[in-house]
Amino acid sequence: DQRQHIEITRDIAERFNSRFGETFIIPQHVIPTAGARVMDLQHPERKMSKSETSTNGTINVLEPVDNVRKKIKRAVTDSDNEILFDFDKKPGVSNLLSILGASTGQKPSEVAKTYDRYGDLKAATADAVVELLEPIQQRFAELQSDPGETRRLLQIGAEKAQEIASQTLERAK
Repeated sequence: DQRQHIEITRDIAERFNSRFGETFIIPQHVIPTAGARVMDLQHPERKMSKSETSTNGTINVLEPVDNVRKKIKRAVTDSDNEILFDFDKKPGVSNLLSILGASTGQKPSEVAKTYDRYGDLKAATADAVVELLEPIQQRFAELQSDPGETRRLLQIGAEKAQEIASQTLERAK
């Protein structure tokens, strides 16, 4: 989704390095085979976006998992009941397959072969997404309940980042 940011960063790093010597690592974008673009659950022809007026098509990381399950189970599919990974012909079904594939580390086209009914596909997708979100939500709750520990961990991270960044900054200067 942010390929253009990586590209401009790469251009800047290459120009700097060509003028002043090897200073910056040239960033490379990595596009996953599944889940590179997660589409809106209600409008699968549009990218999932937090700026949508309706929240029924989006999933937020800290959203209650019961809401996530409901949204996925209400996701738009179609009326013919064929489970096929083809965004042109079946955008809603393909979106669910892509989300499930990204959540489980499988190829969406392979996942499609294991389901015969939309209900089963939606339930499996909801389970996989919830399984990913629950540990994140639990850790967030832990950190939120202990602001002192959160500040301590942020300070450790800031010190590590400062150490690494200062070396690169010195080379750049």
